[in-house]
Amino acid sequence: MIDRENYKEKIKKGFSVNPIVILLGARQVGKTSLMKIYSREFPGFWINGENPDTMQLFSGFSIIEKYLKVNINNKLSGLLFIDEFQYIDNISVMLKLLTDKYPDLKILCSGSSSLDIHQQVKESLAGRVRIIPVYSLSFNEYVKFNDQTLYENLQSYGIEDDIAVFLPEIPVFLKEYLLYGGLPKIVLTKDPYEKEELLNDIYQTYLLRDVRQYVQNKDFVGFNKLIKILSSQTGNLLNPNEISKTVQLPYKTCVNYIHLLQQMFIIHLVSPFSTNKRNEITKMKKIYFGDLGLRNIIYNSFNDIDIRTDKGSLLENFVYLELLKTFRSGQIFYYRTKDKTEIDFVVTDRKQNIIPVEVKYKKFDTPVNVRAITEFAKANRVKRSYIVNLNLIDTSNSQRFIQPYRVGEITGEGK
Repeated sequence: MIDRENYKEKIKKGFSVNPIVILLGARQVGKTSLMKIYSREFPGFWINGENPDTMQLFSGFSIIEKYLKVNINNKLSGLLFIDEFQYIDNISVMLKLLTDKYPDLKILCSGSSSLDIHQQVKESLAGRVRIIPVYSLSFNEYVKFNDQTLYENLQSYGIEDDIAVFLPEIPVFLKEYLLYGGLPKIVLTKDPYEKEELLNDIYQTYLLRDVRQYVQNKDFVGFNKLIKILSSQTGNLLNPNEISKTVQLPYKTCVNYIHLLQQMFIIHLVSPFSTNKRNEITKMKKIYFGDLGLRNIIYNSFNDIDIRTDKGSLLENFVYLELLKTFRSGQIFYYRTKDKTEIDFVVTDRKQNIIPVEVKYKKFDTPVNVRAITEFAKANRVKRSYIVNLNLIDTSNSQRFIQPYRVGEITGEGK
């Protein structure tokens, strides 16, 4: 089991101020593995929320209290793990009662859907819980899972080093990542055919099974069409009105199902950035997938990345997922105006620095001036911007050209 140290540190920090920590993310991103990794250093008692018998344990406070006293200790001093806790009815109230009565009890939970969790947390666990979003492997983690030595070598180089020259295996890994994504189980499988089969299993077994309880039988054909259309819209503006007509679902139903996929972390929606409402072209959001492998199995294509017409969209989705490892989703926007000025991402950091990021699936011989960023920088206080591309590195100006492997080092600081 390979450590993901940054998550272990986030859990520790969460427990330093809260009795409850929730790992929230899509199926198969490795939440249970993260809990197991944490339990190696901090052992505790485990409960599986998907087990039907668990429902009976939480049917009354006195029942779960007595059960935990037998299995932990009479003072309930220790660590309780609850995997897939969203399946347990009234779980938030029970967690509140337990942690209020037993201040030495820490509870680490995992959940695969935020449909009800956020509301429950808001109502019952305010001030008692830290929610940690869990995503599929970052590119650095992807390399680590494949080759520990190569990963260590990668850490030796910085944003100004030509990784493709120093470590020629890295561009190969990037192309694999763009096709198969970063779900740990897929990454640890070496055979490409088996990767595709496993991705299909995850799609059919988990995603479609989980949504069944929320999608009406009469809508299921339309829902399948919807998710396939969404996979073809990666990196584009989302127009629910047009999509609803195409899939022949009522507009409101279509919007609800898009929201469902978002709450299950299958898709992510990015809002527009605007400082001038008159120039804002739209309030529509852009769509990205939480995992590229899952997107490609839905899109039904694992063709070589260099011959694909959607390679630019895949790299843009990759950059979005890498930005999520550093910035919160609410800090990531896109920019588009009526005069057709477009920037793929505009990020705001904790110090309110505004950071434009443009993504190009191409190679550059020399730096070029990106007009959209230049105009945007004049209108906003931009210290530094980035053009993510396949080869060129140039950090001598405020418009910095960097390779995709260094997106995690993007910062708004500097001249």
